[in-house]
Amino acid sequence: MAGTMYPPESIYNLIPREEVTFEKPPRYMSKFREQVKLEKQANKASNKTMGPATVEVPLPEKYLLKRSKGAKSTEKKPVFDFVDEFKPRKPRVPPKSDKPLMGIHTRKDFVKTNAIENIMAVPKKPQPIYVDTKKGDKHPMENSGLVPKYLKKKDYGETPEYLTQRREEVKRAQEEYDNYVQECMKQGAMKQLSDDERKDILEGLKNNWDELHHQYQGLSVVTDTTPKKHRKERIELEMKQLERDIDLIERYKSIFISNN
Repeated sequence: MAGTMYPPESIYNLIPREEVTFEKPPRYMSKFREQVKLEKQANKASNKTMGPATVEVPLPEKYLLKRSKGAKSTEKKPVFDFVDEFKPRKPRVPPKSDKPLMGIHTRKDFVKTNAIENIMAVPKKPQPIYVDTKKGDKHPMENSGLVPKYLKKKDYGETPEYLTQRREEVKRAQEEYDNYVQECMKQGAMKQLSDDERKDILEGLKNNWDELHHQYQGLSVVTDTTPKKHRKERIELEMKQLERDIDLIERYKSIFISNN
């Protein structure tokens, strides 16, 4: 075969060679070997792991016979071998045919009622807590000092200063306005409208608004020309002005008019 390789032939291969033997090193032996053997022999206990050394074997003549351990009695034994004299026995379970008398009868569907109550119930809010250790020890937040207690403030229950100042400013401005009105009334420069005059003016403003609204409803939907656009804008402005005047008169009951 062309692919097979053979070693080159040599005449020296015919000369017999001596076998080379390798000597093994001596086996390792611990210097404490004898001491370990003595300790093992001293701590060894008989019948420790493998059971008793000799077991008494029964004789072949003494085999197990039928009913040799005594006949079994057919009498039924009670479930409990003893009765506690200090505790009275519970009464027996009533039979199915027994129908006890009930005092109150109801047709309430407790399952449906409980389901509706649970659906409509408001969920409980979790109690605020804080963690003070890396292991996750939890404590309530209420008495920790981290929640502000407004009841313990020195000025708790007292009116703030800014509210007192604001009330004084409002009161002072109202007094100045009343004094100014009285002076103008004395000089004849101002006149207060009576209730009848106020109602007449209010009704007149509302009638004017109704007329403008009627005109506005009659306008063309399409504002394709400039006059139509201007007319619509003018009516809208007049209606807004009337609405402001009506709101002003309805808001204030006392109305003063300057004679100037």
